[in-house]
Amino acid sequence: MRFSWDEYFLRVAQVVSTRSTCNRKQVGCVLVRDKTILSTGYGGSIRGQPHCIDVGCLIGPDGTGCIRTVHGEVNAVAQAARNGTCIDNSTAYITLSPCLNCFKMMTNAGIVRIVFSEAYRIPIDPELVKSCGIHMSHVLLTD
Repeated sequence: MRFSWDEYFLRVAQVVSTRSTCNRKQVGCVLVRDKTILSTGYGGSIRGQPHCIDVGCLIGPDGTGCIRTVHGEVNAVAQAARNGTCIDNSTAYITLSPCLNCFKMMTNAGIVRIVFSEAYRIPIDPELVKSCGIHMSHVLLTD
């Protein structure tokens, strides 16, 4: 069976997510343009800081998330920036749809398409997505 390009890059994102160091959710992100991988990122601690898998999650005062973890999308964009890789007009393939802050960051970074395999519990307003000119797709992966 030959996968579509969306399925292929989402499966790469799944493999990337296995490097995640947060106990709560393993998220992987792959940035692609012209069927070429530009950058990858996974959820993990700030560079040089302890990882959740070693010392536990650090839950914020609102109780909703780990504040020790940098999201996979942020790490993919940061890796591209550190390496001088232009990600303008690229697609983000993510194992989990982005939170609002990651959506805003990716939009400002020039990402024009977001493809995800699992929906985050707090969806982004479709009108905001549309007004930002972002094409967002939910692609279910089958075995």
